[in-house]
Amino acid sequence: MRYPASCLLILITTLSAAQTPVKQITDNQHVWLSVNSTMRFSDRWGAIADVHVRRTNYIADPSFYFVRGGASYWIADNLSVVAGYGHMWLASVVNGKTAFADENRLYQQILYSSRIGKVGVLNRFRNEQRWRENLSNGQSTGDFSFSDRLRYLISLGIPISKNPKYPQISIANEVAVQFGKPIVYNTFDQIRLFGGIRQGFGKGWSYDLGYMLVYQQGAAGNTYSRNHTVRLFFYYTLDTRRRKPAQETPPLLFEDE
Repeated sequence: MRYPASCLLILITTLSAAQTPVKQITDNQHVWLSVNSTMRFSDRWGAIADVHVRRTNYIADPSFYFVRGGASYWIADNLSVVAGYGHMWLASVVNGKTAFADENRLYQQILYSSRIGKVGVLNRFRNEQRWRENLSNGQSTGDFSFSDRLRYLISLGIPISKNPKYPQISIANEVAVQFGKPIVYNTFDQIRLFGGIRQGFGKGWSYDLGYMLVYQQGAAGNTYSRNHTVRLFFYYTLDTRRRKPAQETPPLLFEDE
């Protein structure tokens, strides 16, 4: 039996549409809190340490807990490299109960700060090696999946007044891509757009507060999370050098998960 060409075209189009996955976007509301520290013990050597808590449904449910530390080496006052280790407890809901998967992470990064006029600019390149635990029905399997993630961040600090009592405007964008055997459909990992204020308070302390949009691709490739995040980060800097430069570059501060 012969079919008209128009019928065959309709059939092919229907089958193609049925096989094409539909893009699915889930909107979430998060609150992200952290304390980040940068310590400088000499002209060359120092350390970083930070603690993060992110909760979903605003603050109702856990999203993750994360701790990180590392050794810092300053090539120049505005250029440093860091290498260290981080551990994450990543929450997921299984059968109505919250289960946590462990993630072990090694990372290396380069930070470079500069100025364009009065605007402070921070560039950060980070490479992460991640071992994430695989769960089965909310239980540990003892099996970990490895992936490597590359991240690039640019952050701008825009002063609105010469008076230090007034906050700066803070704008940042970060893009992350990932690779590895378990990464099949989501080489693009996420982008993070942030807008808010940065303000110093007390000796060595500052904070930024604002809104962050996290747009992340899921493992299936056609699923995306659009996370609307209220972010409050605290920063602490400690410099124990006896002789400090007369005009120091603003601290290289911008840590996140």
